[in-house]
Amino acid sequence: MDADFWLERWRQGQTGFHLNKTTPLLAKYWPTLGLPRASRVLVPLCGKSLDMLWLAGQGHQVLGVELSPLAVEQFFAENRLVPEMRPTPAGTLYSAGSIQILCGDIFALGQADFAGCAGAYDRAALIALPASMRERYVRHVYGQLPDPCRTLLLTLEYDQGEMAGPPFAVLEEEVRTLYASWASVSVRDRRGILDKEPSFAARGLTRLDTVVYELRRTLA
Repeated sequence: MDADFWLERWRQGQTGFHLNKTTPLLAKYWPTLGLPRASRVLVPLCGKSLDMLWLAGQGHQVLGVELSPLAVEQFFAENRLVPEMRPTPAGTLYSAGSIQILCGDIFALGQADFAGCAGAYDRAALIALPASMRERYVRHVYGQLPDPCRTLLLTLEYDQGEMAGPPFAVLEEEVRTLYASWASVSVRDRRGILDKEPSFAARGLTRLDTVVYELRRTLA
């Protein structure tokens, strides 16, 4: 799955993955990470997520990374924020208050771009990637985050044979394998949500669960 796929989704307005509110599981479980106010928080493949506003409202410095310029521009316009923009080697950096979004390919970011991130929030990145890309993603992004770091990760579980992604099913066994060398993995919540997602039932799913993980990386 290449960059053009996602760029086209934004151009066509095929963004059913976008929520017009804060993700309830973020508000419920983020405080359990215990990150101090003013901590820098990475939001990979952020789109125009309102979760960034919520994190900023908790006092955090937010760093979103998003491939689509349309998504980035819509985020600031729809939230009546006027960003400053400057070029960087990895893409254009938009900044407004305590929110920054780097518009570029996350695989182009280097360790300096992730410097200072004490936490990460991943609702839409891991499940947006096919299995063939997920190990590379974890190695590139999480392998460059500084120690220590705490992450709230949300995934979906369903029978991949019943529906083609994205979003893709990422089972607990795979999550533990992907992050085994990087952090401890704890399940904080698992719940069935198919009754709340009729569009997924219409695509043929008979089960759909969302799982919340806490990932903790300690000093090496």
